[in-house]
Amino acid sequence: MTGSVGKRGQGGYRVLPTPDPDTGKACYSSMRLLFITSNRIGDAVLSTGLLSHLIDRDPGIRVTIAAGPASAPLFEAVPGLERLIVLNKARFHGHWWRLWRAVGLRKWDVAVDLRRSAILNALRAEEKLRVPKPVQPIHRVDVLGSMVGRADNPPLPKMWWSPDHEERAAAKIGSGNGKVLAIGPTANWQGKIWPADRFVSLIDALTGPSGPLPRAKVAVFGGPGERQQAMPVLQSVPEDRRIDLVGTVDLLTAAAAMSRMALYVGNDSGLMHMSAAVGTPTLGLFGPSQEALYAPRGPRAAFLRTPETMAELIGFSGYDRHTVGSLMGSLSTDQVIAGATDLLG
Repeated sequence: MTGSVGKRGQGGYRVLPTPDPDTGKACYSSMRLLFITSNRIGDAVLSTGLLSHLIDRDPGIRVTIAAGPASAPLFEAVPGLERLIVLNKARFHGHWWRLWRAVGLRKWDVAVDLRRSAILNALRAEEKLRVPKPVQPIHRVDVLGSMVGRADNPPLPKMWWSPDHEERAAAKIGSGNGKVLAIGPTANWQGKIWPADRFVSLIDALTGPSGPLPRAKVAVFGGPGERQQAMPVLQSVPEDRRIDLVGTVDLLTAAAAMSRMALYVGNDSGLMHMSAAVGTPTLGLFGPSQEALYAPRGPRAAFLRTPETMAELIGFSGYDRHTVGSLMGSLSTDQVIAGATDLLG
């Protein structure tokens, strides 16, 4: 955790510098970092390991982040943040022109582009880092690690939040020292969603009298537009043990809440990556997506997938991502219970 979010300024957010713990003075250096990252929440979370490495490498470096509107809130409490630019997509690549107008007249010590645009060519920077295009399936975190010579030992994703986010998370989770099970039953499309009734059975098994988390509270996570997806799982949890976090908190409050969980089990989603990044034991469920590229990465992260590959699941005649139902049916409840129990152990 670091910093305090200041007033929203034109073009993004400005964050006050973190005081040095010994002197109480701001600890900015004269170095500046431009970090252009993804619009998708999951990809943006995976990029935070690289960002953390660059911040740690040059303590006090001043940071400017450019990100899409969905992922930009993830970076509001980054150490040394000077500016957060929300990169709204425009016709004829107009968003890149607007970004250059915002950053192009300054000389940067480090400029990073994770979207393979042409903007680095038009910037002045001592060090330019552009994400390479993999020639074979390689996990996103490993690809980003290769940019700083750490392909074999890449920096893991990391989340930062403020004391305000911590307080809001504590208010949502409630008092008491009991363990809390986190469930992420939603995803950005139906094919990736493990059936709701199986999440219900999983909760019963893990929090039942003979389960590893007996009588634990259950926090259900989801985005603002995912309430209908999550409702069957939410309604299955007794009201006195239910914590509703489906679209009710911002991303960094959700991250702070996740850090308090005993275990997170959820579909392949940005929330899954956030949970892994905060260090919570995280079990990601995969089917029609590639765990080789997007398995959760963190100190205590694991995944399970369907017996079928992604290609086998989506390779049928008439497949349409927008209309297909769940493709996760072959991943059994018993498998997930066993995987979750092993991760807790």
